[in-house]
Amino acid sequence: MQKIVVTGAECSGKTTLAEDLASHYDVPWVPEMARIFLEVLGRPYHEEDLSSIAELQLYTEDERAVKLTGSRSVLVCDTDLITIRIWGEEKYGRSDPWIVHETKKRPYDLWLLCRPDIPWEFDPQRENPHDRDRLFAVYEKTLKALRKKYVIIEGSREERLQQAVAAIGRLGPTK
Repeated sequence: MQKIVVTGAECSGKTTLAEDLASHYDVPWVPEMARIFLEVLGRPYHEEDLSSIAELQLYTEDERAVKLTGSRSVLVCDTDLITIRIWGEEKYGRSDPWIVHETKKRPYDLWLLCRPDIPWEFDPQRENPHDRDRLFAVYEKTLKALRKKYVIIEGSREERLQQAVAAIGRLGPTK
């Protein structure tokens, strides 16, 4: 199974691309669990909530991966712990050591780094409308520092899907 992460700054088209890839490959996908967690939290989030979000993200990812084993070959993840790590570092100046450790060891085949070249859309959970380009650079720097295989995805929705499918295709055959 190929594990693909769609990542990038807020409002850079990650969820749309993850959904489009899941549809293209006819597989379920792993949503960004932070959204679900924050919707039901009932209060503003705190730094310690990031660890709970990270655990929920990994649990959901592992649950979906087990269901795909032997039947499908691509698991599309709308984010991973690198996003939660960067979120902690940006918001609180640090990240939980467990999250940092997991970003180094958790295996994925490819990260699709979405450039924020699409219009900003308001969402009450989004916090950074004015520095998406700076955050994109933070993501790219982090992926490079962690020596992760990534490609930059940009352009229209259709162009993004074509670029992503081509990048995944370069990994090898999928079912």
